[in-house]
Amino acid sequence: MSEIFANIGKIQYKGEGCGEELAFRYYNPDEKIMGRTMKDHLRFAMSYWHTLCGEGSDQFGSGTMQRSWTSTEDEMKKAELKVKAGFEIMEKLGIEYYCFHDRDIAPEADTLEETNKRLDIVADMLEKEMKRTGIKLLWGTSNCFTNPRFVHGAATSSEADVFAHAAAQVKKAMEVTKRLGGEGYVFWGGREGYETLLNTDMKLELDNLGRMLHMAVDYAAKIGFKGQFYIEPKPKEPTKHQYDFDTATVISFLRQYGLADKFKMNIEANHATLASHTFQHELRVSRINGMLGSIDANQGDLLLGWDTDQFPVNIYDSVLAMYEVLMAGGFTTGGLNFDAKARRASFDPSDIFYGYIAGMDTFAKGLRVAAKLIEDKVFEKNIEKRYSSFGSGIGKDIVSGKAGFEELEAYAMKKNVTVSTLMSGRQEMLENILNQYIFTK
Repeated sequence: MSEIFANIGKIQYKGEGCGEELAFRYYNPDEKIMGRTMKDHLRFAMSYWHTLCGEGSDQFGSGTMQRSWTSTEDEMKKAELKVKAGFEIMEKLGIEYYCFHDRDIAPEADTLEETNKRLDIVADMLEKEMKRTGIKLLWGTSNCFTNPRFVHGAATSSEADVFAHAAAQVKKAMEVTKRLGGEGYVFWGGREGYETLLNTDMKLELDNLGRMLHMAVDYAAKIGFKGQFYIEPKPKEPTKHQYDFDTATVISFLRQYGLADKFKMNIEANHATLASHTFQHELRVSRINGMLGSIDANQGDLLLGWDTDQFPVNIYDSVLAMYEVLMAGGFTTGGLNFDAKARRASFDPSDIFYGYIAGMDTFAKGLRVAAKLIEDKVFEKNIEKRYSSFGSGIGKDIVSGKAGFEELEAYAMKKNVTVSTLMSGRQEMLENILNQYIFTK
């Protein structure tokens, strides 16, 4: 069968001064940084849904994307062409992983039994291409939000029949993920939330969500699935309030239901924006709690109030994101999945490649700068100095638990604490240093 992207060759690293647009300027996959290659640090993954299933529709208009693999009316033939297109894209970009929802790879049929058969057929195709190319599955997940049956949620639905269907769907998706050697499995609560508390039993819904996750953990053990479980926080959209609002909320939930040792976070940049956090904040909260697992790499538009899923080109975000990843010891089962799509007006098939190149180069540059910042201990030295008062004297007594209210009151009576006795935070200085590293490293 002929190539789908016959006019595009394998994308090569050409360096910073390169004048070609279909080339990498910063992503040099075999370049060693802090003892590992770029490709091993970054572990780039293609998102099956946006890349192969996105139609370019929005709230006010129908699809615009020109995609040869969607021209047929035969849904299973379309699924076969998506497999071919996806692996050609990954081979030409040098991407070694992909991620999928169950309904991305195989269309839903009239019955769950027939749908599962379709999943198995497409899994055969994926397995064959994975063996041919060496490309691996980063993680799988279930789409328990698109079908109208999930109007009230999936694990948090008010209908027990829907809970049962969602459980069956997750079970099958986990089996397919295991079969394909997936390194993880993600739970994103697309409709696990509420529109109004006037008709919501929040306690029951949260308890049921906990029950669903425990069932998944138990079934993974039963079938021998060793992949890492992730939860992907998101505060709103499509529901007004989602139970996985942000990282701190999810961690609290996992601890409440005895699941904190079974899950890590899959952090999406655009979701952090919707929660009124920075991307770095969500990564930092995950890291300091030992739960930074994987990343959905994209960005949102700060002037728009919804999830725009743009390809990431913000160098500040990529530097600070990779700083958190490196400080956490790097990815293990996780990676950088491009949960991003070309803009609705960028409808040509080649725009897929331009988007991925932009995102991959941005994170490659971010990796280089972050590694240099860590090697030079730029932030660590300043942070250590700023908090030095807790390393001796009364600060050491506070940290060790030796000092209580009485001791601290007696100490404070002898001190006249004013702003002039404090140490400056030096924020502007550090931001300037960060700029210098981005511009020169």
